[in-house]
Amino acid sequence: MDNIELAAHKRDLLGKKVRFLRRKGLTPVSLYGHGVESTSLQIETPALKKALARAGMTSLVYLKVDGGKRPHMTIVRGIQRDPVKGELLHVDFYQVRMDKKLKIEVPLVLVGKAPAVKDQGGILVQEMNSVEVECLPTNMCHSIEADVSNLVNLDQAIHVQDLKVGEGVTVLTDPAKAVARIARARVEVEAVVAPAAEVAEEVEAEEEEEEKAEPAKGEGKAPAEAEKKPAGAEKKPAAEKKPAA
Repeated sequence: MDNIELAAHKRDLLGKKVRFLRRKGLTPVSLYGHGVESTSLQIETPALKKALARAGMTSLVYLKVDGGKRPHMTIVRGIQRDPVKGELLHVDFYQVRMDKKLKIEVPLVLVGKAPAVKDQGGILVQEMNSVEVECLPTNMCHSIEADVSNLVNLDQAIHVQDLKVGEGVTVLTDPAKAVARIARARVEVEAVVAPAAEVAEEVEAEEEEEEKAEPAKGEGKAPAEAEKKPAGAEKKPAAEKKPAA
């Protein structure tokens, strides 16, 4: 990567007054670190955005303050943005020592195509987005690639120990952790349809059970003829008249 240079100027506006700088297209920044006192600076916002896009937080930035001939060798240590609009609010630059190792988080980038996705219907899942490394400023890498072209089986994974890093770079993240893996797709359970004959038998059995459960028509009641008694059935027969003497 080419050298990334930025021009900065000392600023007098501090605290809440820095909002006036942003209106003028300037972003407040701070410089601190090895061999330098903490200094409040300001940088033109468009130039700062371009530098951040190239450098991220893993590349050297040559920071020139007020036109000085000797730049400050720095890395970006902090970025503050507006939570709603996403605009830059403040950036911290840390001056490094070129002979002292740094600990930084390096982004992971998946490259290649995993055969298990196409051939076996697996799903490629990225388990980690970055790893922690230790190295000299001159050995810093912008990102680390993880090649997934060797993932040919389901449940297969790439681990931190499989990553290829540059010379002079030590990975501090647990080597046994998975970087990416092939997950199994969810299997939908299909409903089993019973044969027509079995369905007919089940329906017939259910109907028989229902018939047994229902009481017989007219059960517990007298027949219709018994319910209606003939008129006068309960009247006593008239007494017979005796013949006259």
